[in-house]
Amino acid sequence: MTDIHEAFATALQLLLQLDPGLLEIVTLSLKISLSAVLLGALTGFPLGAAVALFRFPGRDLVNAGLHAFMGLPPVIAGLVVFLLLSRSGPLGPLGLLYTPAAMVIAQWLLVTPIIAALTCESATEFHRSYDEQLRSLGAGPWRTMTTVLWDGRFNLVSAALAGFGRASAEVGAVLMVGGNIHHLTRVMTTSIALETSKGNLQLALALGIVLMGLSLALNLAVIIVRDRVKQRYA
Repeated sequence: MTDIHEAFATALQLLLQLDPGLLEIVTLSLKISLSAVLLGALTGFPLGAAVALFRFPGRDLVNAGLHAFMGLPPVIAGLVVFLLLSRSGPLGPLGLLYTPAAMVIAQWLLVTPIIAALTCESATEFHRSYDEQLRSLGAGPWRTMTTVLWDGRFNLVSAALAGFGRASAEVGAVLMVGGNIHHLTRVMTTSIALETSKGNLQLALALGIVLMGLSLALNLAVIIVRDRVKQRYA
C-alpha cells in the first residue's frame, strides 16, 4: 500500500512540475488525435450528409457499413494500415510506417465511420424538418447539404468529440503502426501499457490521470453541446 501511495505522490509531482517527458507524450498524443479527428471531420461530415440526403445505388449498404464500422476493432485498422505502409505494400515507398503520420492514418480510419454515421443521423433529422421549405426555395442538392450541416452544427461538434474520444483512447492500432518509439511515436495509451509492464507506476499513473481528465472533459463537453441543442430546438 505504501508503494502505491508513493507512486501516486510522485505522479502528482510529475504533473505539478510539468515534467518534460510527460508533456512530450501528452503533446504528441493530442497532435495525433486532433489531426485524425480533423481528417475524419473533413471526410465524415460530407460523407454522412451525402448518405442522408442523396439517393444512389448501394446507399443502404453504405449506411449499414458506416454503422457497422463504428465498432471497427482497432487491431483490424492497424493491420490494414500496416499492410498498406509496409515495404511490400502499395504505400511502402512513402516510408510512413512507424511514424506519427501512420498513427494519424490508423486513427482516421477508426474515427471517420463514427463521425459519418452520427452526421448521417443528424442530417436525416434536419432534412425532414426543412425538406419542404428548401424545395419551395428551389435549393439544389449542395445548397441543401450545406444548410442541413450548418443547422446541425452542434450535433456535428458532438460527433467530432465522440471521434476524438475514440482516437485518444486507442492503443492497439497506434502500437502496430507506430511502434511505440521513444521521442517519436510514444503516446499516452502506449506509454501507460509500457510503463506499467516495466513497473514504472509513477509515469503510468500520471499519464492515466491526464487521460482520465481528458475523458471527463470530453464527456462534459458532449453534455453541454447536447443541452444547447435541446435548448435551441425546444
